[in-house]
Amino acid sequence: MPEPIVLYDIPGVTAKVKAWSPNTWKTRYCLNIKGIPYKTVWVEYPDIEALCKKIGASATDKRTDGTPLYTLPVIYDPNTKTAVSESATIARYLDRTYPDTPRLIPAEADALVSAFIDAFWAALDWQFEPIILPVETSILRPASRPYFRETREKKLGCKLEEAAPPGSAKHAQCWEGVQKGVHKMAGWLDADGQEKRFFMGDKMGITYADIMLASFFMWFKMSFGDESQEWRRIMSWDGGRWAGFMSAFERYEAVVEGEEVVLRP
Repeated sequence: MPEPIVLYDIPGVTAKVKAWSPNTWKTRYCLNIKGIPYKTVWVEYPDIEALCKKIGASATDKRTDGTPLYTLPVIYDPNTKTAVSESATIARYLDRTYPDTPRLIPAEADALVSAFIDAFWAALDWQFEPIILPVETSILRPASRPYFRETREKKLGCKLEEAAPPGSAKHAQCWEGVQKGVHKMAGWLDADGQEKRFFMGDKMGITYADIMLASFFMWFKMSFGDESQEWRRIMSWDGGRWAGFMSAFERYEAVVEGEEVVLRP
């Protein structure tokens, strides 16, 4: 029996929203679908860089000043003594290292999945950020809030609350942009005139492309709440098809608890 993989995640302030990040949900879904034993270690935003350096996880990007940027998800696999960063890279690692589990990026479709990732973000056009980023400050723990606010306000060029205030024309425009992007993906699913639930077809079932969209939706569900007007709004789009899409993921939504990491003095 293999030792549990360690999934490093950013905690929310309450048990209900403890797992909220769309990027770490991608890896959580991958592990749950594959049935690979794992545990969660919760890491506050200011600790991510130190944690990654400690376990040997690579940076995933560069800041504007050229310094390395470390992000989550990251996994550490004690069975191979390997640390892996970035959700798609982690999915490929899990496919390669645990070949007897459901494959999430079929080898013959790897290039297409890479193209899908770019197309996914292009379709959404980052219109979601002014809507959802202000909400995150209320669901993060106090230790992560200043870092999150500082880095996101620098990216947006304004206070989070000023990006697209509820009731403003900008707020409505951003929601329209998100809906347009999601509707475009519905068109991809139905490109041959037949409605399909999954991007590689219902026979293939859930793959990494589907996990990307489910994790994006889960972000909104966790941030606004499953009884919120915002969540009901999203689930009503495209004739309500996305409620059926998300129902396929319900069995893979378990959040495996673990422990806290403390690296700061």
